[in-house]
Amino acid sequence: MYSLIKITFVTLLLSSTLLVQGCSANYVGGSTHSKAPMLNNFVIAEPLSINYKSEIAIARLSEVINRAKITDEQRAELLYDRGVLYDSVGLRSLARFDFTHALQLKPDLVDAYNFLGIHYTQLQEFSQAYEQFDSALDLAPDHEYAYLNRGIALYYGSRPKLASLDIQAFHQKQQDDPYRLLWLYLSEYNVDPLAAKYSLKQRALLVDNRMWAKQIIELYLGELSQGKFLKNLTQNIQSNQELTERLCEAYFYLGKYNQTLGYYDSAANFFKLAVSTNVYEFVEHRYAKLELDLMRTKTVMQP
Repeated sequence: MYSLIKITFVTLLLSSTLLVQGCSANYVGGSTHSKAPMLNNFVIAEPLSINYKSEIAIARLSEVINRAKITDEQRAELLYDRGVLYDSVGLRSLARFDFTHALQLKPDLVDAYNFLGIHYTQLQEFSQAYEQFDSALDLAPDHEYAYLNRGIALYYGSRPKLASLDIQAFHQKQQDDPYRLLWLYLSEYNVDPLAAKYSLKQRALLVDNRMWAKQIIELYLGELSQGKFLKNLTQNIQSNQELTERLCEAYFYLGKYNQTLGYYDSAANFFKLAVSTNVYEFVEHRYAKLELDLMRTKTVMQP
């Protein structure tokens, strides 16, 4: 069974900041003139701990890299593998060092370019991110995740039209994937919100209703309330890990949803909840942290 806490009356941890009804504080240039809805049921899972198998694998790879007599190409592959493990446990700087070193030894290591592009996006170093993704696609034009990740970089780099083209190419590869559809919607929303919502509704017809992420789409379309969405989060969950992974996704997309409504304080707190899950490998975890960084930057820049 999974470990779960339901906070019925938003007190203790979340009471002072999370979705306070009638909050009028400004956040990152937006004013919550309308009242954010009071949501009475929150689900919080125990954050994921680092898998001991990952720690052992890192130690073993480090020993081989440092001591074994291997070719540069073999060393590059091992450095890449260790970088992926570092990334999976949240050690981003060490991961970035290994990816960079791997490319010095093996300049055609496509996935290392892709990972570096993701990391530069998270650091808001968008020009370098674009260069990494361009390198990956030059070497492997069919690398679909490089299209997604370059699209996300363009999205956060304030180039929504270019972002939507890349993410559309990614979406075309699997049109019934709700997550591909959601990222395409987010990119198109910054170009034309009404057209984006219309397209979301049409494309959503291909998504299986049995997939839990279909409910995120229904939330965005106004077919499901936030309260009902939160209430459904524990359906068909069998373990704490499964719950935590679902909450990482759910809270990120709730954050983006509340941004569109102008509830910036609520959005920020949902992003914090997504980050608190420690699901480092999920795209939603990566960019929840970036969303918070961007919101802080905009707040500092306010006159």
